Amino acid sequence: MVDIHPTALVSPKAKLDDNVKIGPFAVIEDDVEIGYGTSVGPHAVIYNGSRLGKNINVFQAASVGNLPQDLKFEGEDSLLFVGDNTTIREFVTLHRGTKETGYTKVGNKCLLMAYAHVAHDCIVGDNCIIANSVQLGGHVEIDDWVIIGGTSAVHQFVKIGKHVMIGGGYRVVNDVPPFILAAHEPLRYNGLNTVGLRRRGFSNEDIYKLKEAYALIYNPKLNYSQALEELRNKFPDDENIKSVIEFIGNSKRGIIKG
Repeated sequence: MVDIHPTALVSPKAKLDDNVKIGPFAVIEDDVEIGYGTSVGPHAVIYNGSRLGKNINVFQAASVGNLPQDLKFEGEDSLLFVGDNTTIREFVTLHRGTKETGYTKVGNKCLLMAYAHVAHDCIVGDNCIIANSVQLGGHVEIDDWVIIGGTSAVHQFVKIGKHVMIGGGYRVVNDVPPFILAAHEPLRYNGLNTVGLRRRGFSNEDIYKLKEAYALIYNPKLNYSQALEELRNKFPDDENIKSVIEFIGNSKRGIIKG
């Protein structure tokens, strides 16, 4: 059974699974799919191209799947995906993709706090927390288990590695490699995200190796190529170190400084 408030405007073409709840004055457009157990709050709008998973909680006045704020956008079909068990708080704005990628994606078990913005063609991984008023520019890619503090702004095309924590109120204009804390102005490496890693089951040995790795990466006597080569030789079989090497090796904007 679907519970739709009598003041809500829900297209008969929209696909709503069982146990979906639509609140007062909400708007659901034609090309929308909403999964089992999802709740859409009052005055929220779910636009064409939105694909919402199961047990999502959309709070009041959120704007989900609206048109990209991209002058190159020409009205092409594109999508917005939101994963299961994600929370979208009040006044969050999520824009669907452009022809560059075709979609924007937010993963499972994420928390998008009030006034956060996820622009066109972004990818947000699972278990991420995007705090109040964080602004993600177009084509930003965020890996799993990332936390971004309130009012931080992330430049378009920036990539943020897994298990990163970024403080509040900062400008993120370069890529942020995995497992670290980032703070200060301009944004720079501020040590490992040790508390977060321990909470997620990383061993003391894992953390010690990552500390060694970043000591090499941010050693002023080495350039990044030299540091990565030393890491390959010193930790040839460590999957965490491999992910750090791969991230830095693939960075197009360059990583934040030490």
